[in-house]
Amino acid sequence: MWKRFAIFAGMALLAAGCGGGRKTKIVSVDGSSTVYPITEAVAEEFQKDNPGIKVTVGISGTGGGFKKFCRGETDVNNASRPIKASEIEMCRKNGIEFYELPIAYDAITVVVNPDNTWVDHLTLEELRKIWAPESQGKITKWSQIRDGWPDEELHLYGPGVDSGTFDYFTTVVIGKEGASRGDYTSSEDDNVLVQGVASDKYALGYFGLAYYLENKDKLKAVPIDAGSGPVMPTVENVVSGKYVPLSRPLFIYVSKKSYETKPHVKRFVDYYLTHVKDLVRDVGYVELPDEAYELARRRLKEEKTGSIFSGRSKAGMKITDLLKLEGER
Repeated sequence: MWKRFAIFAGMALLAAGCGGGRKTKIVSVDGSSTVYPITEAVAEEFQKDNPGIKVTVGISGTGGGFKKFCRGETDVNNASRPIKASEIEMCRKNGIEFYELPIAYDAITVVVNPDNTWVDHLTLEELRKIWAPESQGKITKWSQIRDGWPDEELHLYGPGVDSGTFDYFTTVVIGKEGASRGDYTSSEDDNVLVQGVASDKYALGYFGLAYYLENKDKLKAVPIDAGSGPVMPTVENVVSGKYVPLSRPLFIYVSKKSYETKPHVKRFVDYYLTHVKDLVRDVGYVELPDEAYELARRRLKEEKTGSIFSGRSKAGMKITDLLKLEGER
């Protein structure tokens, strides 16, 4: 259901003119395609109980979404990474105060085609070798990654540069945010990446866990060895802290002005924090402990704006680390 991205704000606004003369109220959300399935699931349930409110959810990527959010064009931004210092400054210049609300955990999943019989795992070093900027035009065959692998072309698929997944992956794998080879098929829509890998025996790609679980009959997840042996990207391994460093928190960022001045936005955000835990695992992610959602609700009540990260990445953060930061806020 959440795989279909065709109905966005345009159709919602068209529908707003209908309904017996009563204007439909709009909650505008944009940002991460990784967080999209969660927000869309919440929005669908919310709209069943609130027929006079329409939630529109776009997928311009975390960075693309923040550009709109910090200009005051949206009420909520889905984010697969913490807000950057430059984005905080953009919001400040435009008078946009915001609430940062963690809502789930994800495992960035490296995938290959099911017909790929030679890859049983990848090390972090091999991932660096594949994706490093200096590998562009040089590491072009599977045989160059590991001895014994076929002398066939390597076809890469990954998120675009506006994606929070791209930012996080390059930080923890390459060691520098945004450092990546550019000769790969990129898209802000993870379904495009799924289709690319699923149709190509010699392809490799990466994206959020939910998109793998939704398409696991078409894809093969690759265990990652960060130094303690290969670990599969599973809910259990994220909760236990074993799947590092490719586990990461997911967020929604809420405009304080929208939350305070638009009752329908407040109703949606409050509903989100109350019900998201029940929906997170259904769409393939990891729910946070009850304490995390309670801390988020308290932040709204006490009007605590800003970011606990202060624009700094916390790559490889476990759930327990996130809770500690939230509790110290």
